[in-house]
Amino acid sequence: MASVSLISDTYPWKDLKNHVVDIKNTHLRDLMNDVDRCKTMMVEFDGLLLDYSRQRVIQDTMGKLFALAEAAHLKEKINRMYNGEHINSTEDRAVLHVALRASRDTVINSDGKNVVSEVWKVLDKIKEFTERVRSGAWVGATGKALKNVVAVGIGGSFLGPLFVHTALQTDPEAVASAKGRQLRFLANVDPIDVARSITGLDPETTLVVVVSKTFTTAETMLNARTLREWIIAALGPQAVAKHMVAVSTNITLVEKFGIDPNNAFAFWDWVGGRYSVCSAVGVLPLSLQYGFSLVRKFLDGALSIDKHFYSTPFEKNIPVLVGLLSVWNVSFLGSPARAILPYSQALEKLAPHIQQVSMESNGKGVSIDGVPLPFEAGEIDFGEPGTNGQHSFYQLIHQGRIVPCDFIGVLKSQQPVYLKGETVSNHDELMSNFFAQPDALAYGKTPEELLQENVPKHLIPHKTFSGNRPSLSLLLPSLNAYNIGQLLAIYEHRIAVEGFIWGINSFDQWGVELGKSLATRVRKQLNLSRTKGDPVEGFNHSTTTLLSKYLEAKSSVPSNPTTFLPKI
Repeated sequence: MASVSLISDTYPWKDLKNHVVDIKNTHLRDLMNDVDRCKTMMVEFDGLLLDYSRQRVIQDTMGKLFALAEAAHLKEKINRMYNGEHINSTEDRAVLHVALRASRDTVINSDGKNVVSEVWKVLDKIKEFTERVRSGAWVGATGKALKNVVAVGIGGSFLGPLFVHTALQTDPEAVASAKGRQLRFLANVDPIDVARSITGLDPETTLVVVVSKTFTTAETMLNARTLREWIIAALGPQAVAKHMVAVSTNITLVEKFGIDPNNAFAFWDWVGGRYSVCSAVGVLPLSLQYGFSLVRKFLDGALSIDKHFYSTPFEKNIPVLVGLLSVWNVSFLGSPARAILPYSQALEKLAPHIQQVSMESNGKGVSIDGVPLPFEAGEIDFGEPGTNGQHSFYQLIHQGRIVPCDFIGVLKSQQPVYLKGETVSNHDELMSNFFAQPDALAYGKTPEELLQENVPKHLIPHKTFSGNRPSLSLLLPSLNAYNIGQLLAIYEHRIAVEGFIWGINSFDQWGVELGKSLATRVRKQLNLSRTKGDPVEGFNHSTTTLLSKYLEAKSSVPSNPTTFLPKI
């Protein structure tokens, strides 16, 4: 593939840089009056509607962005990902989360193997195991059915499954499937999280799923050992094999830990942690809670978008469009952040999940070839469900910094409510804000309009809204397992598009590793100081002072070797 070292050296990039002046001379309140323009900026697919007419673009802008995609060899990079090539060059790995939801007869070869057949072996194993647990054929050490699941993992082994679980909790079909069951997640090594995750649970009826690819992740394994002690304290050492299973590739350490290797569910190096919710990482705990057939619908929703992303021309391709618009906002219009604003409480964990997928993927300062980037890449992702966010950070979005917004709405509520005598239903009230906020951001309010409303002159500067603040709206038909899968895949592919355009590696995360290595030194020092009274040495003055202050405080944990578990 012939290419230049940096996308910013290409003509399409420079052309877009020059085009910024043209866009800065426009205002969204005028652009929105162009009906023909607005019509071209709406895309429908499989029940979804994307409206990006409130982005600061004209048709000419989109043409230039498509030219940029061609210069970045976007289609070729997408094909290379789907073909199983090692596009994660710094780790020499394929990137194949699309294989996790591929249909059984699909063939995707990587390193000489059809990875889809491997995926389905694990899916079949999950289906068989979870049906045994849910039916009561698999019971705990005392013969009781296992009704509660605690999934232990961190980062990608936690945020994605938690997002999907939270979104499904109020879906009627999921509610019926999960009756009498609980799914909890333990991620933080903070003992408070341990206490919260086991409060009210009985070890006799609890299954622990330990999620760690290598079975060496420090936080996860300490939490896993803690829950193992919780089980042993109540039921004895022999109970571990009945009450703990693993999602891992390190069978040796799984067995050494005390988990039956037959109860280990595999995933692969070509699955990045933050892209792993469709692997056993998410599918196992979610199937234990909701049943495999419902989780399969989630996978099918993601597959729907995978096919759309792979085969649809860019002009009608939802992930490509939203990815290109993000590049435009970040690298050309200078917006450092993006707000994710779902108008559904069920999607309250969407923004935290996308924070990781986006910021861990595209938080890079060099190209995939190791060349420092002379432009801004990546964005700060944050968000809250509407209308909560409106009473939190929307002030800044309306009158402070310009933050492009993703508004996500749902045609039908999972749990409709209407009170007799009210003007609208509760969902109508929610969606009224979904429709109003993008226009308020786009149009703003001028001093002239305020004068006509007889606003006192001294208040006019405070009540003026400049408008011209970009957003896009994504409307879902409902929020069932299938739609949740669609939404996940749209964001995954959008983030890949951004990275492909910027010419970075969106699939490694070396920055995460640095803090881990430094923490190892601190851990060793704490142990020596606690057990042998050694002074703090080898750190800078600041860290030495902080560590010494921490060690001065008497630990609430006894110094003798007796196991000490949460008291809640």
